[in-house]
Amino acid sequence: MPLALSRSLLVLLFAVLVAVPFMPHILYPVFVMKVMCFALFACAYNLLLGHTGIVSFGHAAFFGTAAYVTGYALRELGLPPEVGILAGVLGAALLGAVFGALAIRRQGIYLAMITLALAQLVYFVFLQAEFTGAEDGMQQIPRGVLFGVLSLRSDFNLYYVVLACIAGGLWLVHRIVNSPFGEVLRAIREHEPRARSLGYAVDRYKIIAFSLSAGLSGLAGSLKCVVFQLAALTDVHWHMSGEVILMTLLGGMSSVFGPAIGAVLISALHHYFDALGAWVTIVVGLVFIFCVLVFRRGIVGQLNHMLMQRPSVTRSAAANIKEKHHAAV
Repeated sequence: MPLALSRSLLVLLFAVLVAVPFMPHILYPVFVMKVMCFALFACAYNLLLGHTGIVSFGHAAFFGTAAYVTGYALRELGLPPEVGILAGVLGAALLGAVFGALAIRRQGIYLAMITLALAQLVYFVFLQAEFTGAEDGMQQIPRGVLFGVLSLRSDFNLYYVVLACIAGGLWLVHRIVNSPFGEVLRAIREHEPRARSLGYAVDRYKIIAFSLSAGLSGLAGSLKCVVFQLAALTDVHWHMSGEVILMTLLGGMSSVFGPAIGAVLISALHHYFDALGAWVTIVVGLVFIFCVLVFRRGIVGQLNHMLMQRPSVTRSAAANIKEKHHAAV
């Protein structure tokens, strides 16, 4: 990538980071917090899909379980928000380890269908359990006071807490992907038998990847529960699993934060086209078809590919001009 272009991208990224703290003064803060939660959810899911090569149709189970656990801890047990969020993350990570231990016994579409079946079992549990409120969901969940000091009843206070948590979660995703552990995950994705032959405990790595992805998804679900003061069946429904797959594909599986762009796009479409009712699904479908046709690697993945190809194109053009000059001479 050219130096000037890389500097331009760094300047753009710095501008975005500077603008994020002022977002609640420009946009509806609850909507921005929802977008941030889904951005972390999509990046956490990409740990499995993009970097490990595992397709999961049941990630809504982790997202929704964390929401219900956090809601129960805050409303029924009266625990502070930091404990409730931590309980949701740990519950989701534990559930992810269980899912992983059961699902990795198979591969490909069979693994994906196992995750879907397990997620439907989780959905049925929350549908039948008394404390969840069934179709009405768990409502009026108190936000509480963080560490006994900061009241989260204010949307502005909560916004900066959510921003810090999401930033920490995204940093952890980046750290995992760019670590030796992440290199092993990509080796498993590219050629699992070769990774086994090199002595790596592939099954153990897959279970850990499931747990990490589930725990980070749980952090997103717990924060969304606190933001909306609600844990509903939509959080654990299979449709939510489809949404996060769509976000990841739109943003780009090959990048670390590409799925976050997909999450912003899908959330914005649902928010600004909500007046269309059921027709918003058609709008999202058309956008998805367009992106698949134009951005074959996802939005961020395709842009990265174009930027990497530009220098070689420039060099080849210069070589052609030089050849023509020598031929004329």
